[in-house]
Amino acid sequence: MKPTVAIVGRPNVGKSTLFNKIVGKRVSIVEDTPGVTRDRIYQDAEWCGRHFTLIDTGGIEPKTNDDILKKMKLQADIAIEMADVIILLTDLRDGLTANDMDVAVMLQKSGKPVIVACNKADTISRNQYLHYEFYNLGLGDPVSVSSIHGLGVGDLLDEVVAHFPEGAGEEEEDESIKVAVIGKPNAGKSSLINRILGEERLIVSDVAGTTRDAIDTKITVGETEYTFIDTAGVRKKSKVNDNIEKYSVLRSYQAVDRADVCLLVIDGTEGVTEQDTKIAGYAHEQGKAMIIVINKWDIVEKDGRTMQEYRKDLQRDLIFMTYAPSLFISAKTGLRVSSLYELINYVNEQQCMRIKTGMLNDILAEATAKVQPPSDKGRRLKIYYGTQAGVKPPTFVIFVNDVRLMHFSYERYIENQIRAIFGFEGTPIRFFIRERNSDNPNK
Repeated sequence: MKPTVAIVGRPNVGKSTLFNKIVGKRVSIVEDTPGVTRDRIYQDAEWCGRHFTLIDTGGIEPKTNDDILKKMKLQADIAIEMADVIILLTDLRDGLTANDMDVAVMLQKSGKPVIVACNKADTISRNQYLHYEFYNLGLGDPVSVSSIHGLGVGDLLDEVVAHFPEGAGEEEEDESIKVAVIGKPNAGKSSLINRILGEERLIVSDVAGTTRDAIDTKITVGETEYTFIDTAGVRKKSKVNDNIEKYSVLRSYQAVDRADVCLLVIDGTEGVTEQDTKIAGYAHEQGKAMIIVINKWDIVEKDGRTMQEYRKDLQRDLIFMTYAPSLFISAKTGLRVSSLYELINYVNEQQCMRIKTGMLNDILAEATAKVQPPSDKGRRLKIYYGTQAGVKPPTFVIFVNDVRLMHFSYERYIENQIRAIFGFEGTPIRFFIRERNSDNPNK
């Protein structure tokens, strides 16, 4: 089991910058605005062969009346509870503050190993005495670091891994099913994950855009482990008018890139919007398995035909991904949420399915016999044979006499014939058409 390390501290001391420096890539949003990191952010990290999970948290304001800041404190409390080692990050330039003292008292009560890091020591020699006042926190020797330049970060990590249990942190392969929860802002993505987990894992607020980063949460159901990735809602480009929102849009697309299955959460009271179509289109282009989740079904006015009519609308509005199954849920009441696991497992199995080459060619032969391939200027398309080249998504290579004769409509017909027999429900199918120089496929 990997140890867990949490970076905590008051707002705007550089927690996200340190987080990004340790994990070696830009994961947490970094902006010189207090409160930018609102939720806990998880990422795997490694130091000197020791692997661990690093958590970035929203800044702790121990005494505040602001609702979002109160919830950020709750998230930090949960991170502290989960952590094996805690890094208390402070600001060397600001010096020791009353808030630092309050946070230190919270950490002492946790009983966890705590390492004080004094950030913004951009030149260690110039600031070598400034960290002395942080001994007053009563948490041992402070470590001076510059999270921007990386100065002192190695010394900090040496202290962190020294507190790991013997043998902890050995590398383990992640075999969980990665599920990205995507959709436009305020469709109920965070509420859905909270319902799945049964805890306030993510901040839920009526303010659109509350979740700005992509956040990973692992959960085991039966013998299957899932990693749920909650993403910032993707807004229309016209509304992406500041750097924080731009980072969030990029983060959502990155979450799709590393997912096995995407849950497209649609607000049932609004129906499919243009932005839903764009998000779904990106996931389709990336070859991701997809489930359409219609949320807020408990408050949708309905009659006996509403669900049937809604499915017809989905087929029309998301015509490029008619393969995707749909599920009508309510994250608020829990309606049909438990059915998601079965559906996730199913579409994940579908995208991993392989067809034997002989069976595939039997399907191709039968398909061309039923519907003659297209021709152009007296030359007709000939399909020699096909083979499956990969999964996630299922990918097929088809060898023909002339790739220009393979019209997209006939390729769609071939896809439909394969789906009619094998299903491949929930996953796109990819075709690569290869040309032979002769009517003899062996040449």
